[in-house]
Amino acid sequence: MDNEEFSLPRSRAANERLHAMIPGGAHTYAKGDDQYPENLAPVISHGRGAHVWDVDGNRYIEYGSGLRSVSLGHAHPRVTEAVRKEIDRGSNFVRPSIVEADAAERFLATVPTAEMVKFAKNGSDATTAAVRLARAVTGRQRVAICGDHPFFSVDDWFIGTTPMSAGIPESTNALTVAFPYGDLAATDDLLTRYRDEVACLILEPAAHAEPPPGYLAGLRELAHRHGCVLVFDEMITGFRWSEAGAQGLYGVTPDLSTFGKALGNGFAVSALAGRREVMERGGLRHAEERVFLLSTTHGAETHSLAAAMAVQTVYVEEGITARLHALGEQLAAGVRDAAASMGVGDHVVVRGRASNLVFATLDGNGQPSQEYRTLFLRRLLAGGVLAPSFVVSSALDDADIERTVDVVAQACAVYRKALDAGDPTPWLAGRPVKPVFRPLA
Repeated sequence: MDNEEFSLPRSRAANERLHAMIPGGAHTYAKGDDQYPENLAPVISHGRGAHVWDVDGNRYIEYGSGLRSVSLGHAHPRVTEAVRKEIDRGSNFVRPSIVEADAAERFLATVPTAEMVKFAKNGSDATTAAVRLARAVTGRQRVAICGDHPFFSVDDWFIGTTPMSAGIPESTNALTVAFPYGDLAATDDLLTRYRDEVACLILEPAAHAEPPPGYLAGLRELAHRHGCVLVFDEMITGFRWSEAGAQGLYGVTPDLSTFGKALGNGFAVSALAGRREVMERGGLRHAEERVFLLSTTHGAETHSLAAAMAVQTVYVEEGITARLHALGEQLAAGVRDAAASMGVGDHVVVRGRASNLVFATLDGNGQPSQEYRTLFLRRLLAGGVLAPSFVVSSALDDADIERTVDVVAQACAVYRKALDAGDPTPWLAGRPVKPVFRPLA
């Protein structure tokens, strides 16, 4: 691919088709073409392993696959074989399939801190079910979210806290409050201020930094002392941190937790798991008021559950979590060296756990810059690297990492020129990329 002449005419036309029929041109805002340089948003034809091909015929090394969901690589043979076998047996029935029992047993064996599980299709269903369950169990209405984490659900209790809160009643927004990650004293103050009003604390147990020593255990003690339900959102940390999630890695058991993304390797499956006495409130074997927990027509599609079982088998048998960390460490070291060698080590910054790397693009004053991100992404795309993040899949190999680092070095050379000029605009060739959460298009 020629860096100066790189263009995507077929993808551009396909994006126009998408926008004509689909609000936003994609079914996930994070996949929108506004997240990419102008006219350089590839539309994907197919993928295999760590590579994807766009409709223009270009091949890319892909990072952040499926918004972190395809952690084994595209069309993983053990997963697709499990799905193929199950599809021929039917996918949805008027009564539970025996596959639902098999999948639940497999999940609870993999995540032994949980005692019951219920499957759904997406993360928002699971996190909102956790919130509803916590409200029912505690008799309280307020939800406390960790304000340092970017996303929990498409549902009103969370989206009302973002800049895209149009359509959500203020009365709903008032029921969600925020606490800072890593600060037990501030959280204690919040729960004291709203004494006996907060149903749950919901957070990602870890994100771009390790939890401070004792923090998660302290948060659990704090939640229980104030009569709250502790919910871990393990959509990202599940499997990428360990097969048993961050709760397994750090040895702190929440009341409820939610899983998705890596669980299906691209197939639609999520899970709400937790303590029996809490989860059973959504069941039939208790004497309390019933909770309409999760009831989804497609929540237990057999082929998606077969995919989830295969994913768990592959993770355990092939040591996938360790491989993700090793690949991430290799990539992070290479990118940091490349950035430093081009004199932009303080401006192109790799952050996060090795299995979940992101990058920051900073301007001459060390501030986050969408313009410099645009410049960087343009050069990566032209070099055959599709990387909204540096989140690895286990399908990457040494050659992929080496190629990525070479392309990053070329991008950093241009980045240095822009910094020296004091203005990245000549290298953007259009509008800058935009943040997902903004009030106006």
